[in-house]
Amino acid sequence: MLAALMASLAASVLAYFVGSISAAILVCRALGLPDPRSDGSGNPGATNVLRIGGKKPAALTLVGDLAKGLIPVAIANALSQDTTLIALVGLGALLGHLYPIFFDFKGGKGVATAFGITFGLNPIAGVVAAVCWGASAFLFKRSSLAALITFSVLPVYWLWQQAPTYAVLSVLIAGLLYYTHRGNVQRLLDGTEPKIGKR
Repeated sequence: MLAALMASLAASVLAYFVGSISAAILVCRALGLPDPRSDGSGNPGATNVLRIGGKKPAALTLVGDLAKGLIPVAIANALSQDTTLIALVGLGALLGHLYPIFFDFKGGKGVATAFGITFGLNPIAGVVAAVCWGASAFLFKRSSLAALITFSVLPVYWLWQQAPTYAVLSVLIAGLLYYTHRGNVQRLLDGTEPKIGKR
């Protein structure tokens, strides 16, 4: 039992370090763009990189943020059937993105990495999340609201799949995303959150 716990914690810490690799900051540095933490919205994520540098840097950032959630979880999923270990790896990767040790603990909002984690847990769950996001974005025209709806629905999906550990993980992910999007939530309540495609 102790050995399993130590292995889970070690895997989670490794995933945290992977998550701490900020795609937004590295892409902007490589392409000679301003630091996303001090330009645009100040958020080191794909949306702000799109604002600062355009579609190509934003796409690279998006892929990087997805990958650092997907790869650690997919590896853990392939090597172990311990759902607690796999869930801790996913949580570690997300916390690394939100609070990266390499970049003064100032990370992005976590949506792309959360999607990567979900695909790593189960590709079907990832497709469900993507469809939910797309439908919500189409209906409400707000990216932040679509993300919050999607990750609020996922715990129900996991319970339906009889995967309580992943349901708990999804609740934690949703809680963290609501926290990182608290400004967006306030703007949604105020009616001032911009629509998709508008600043």
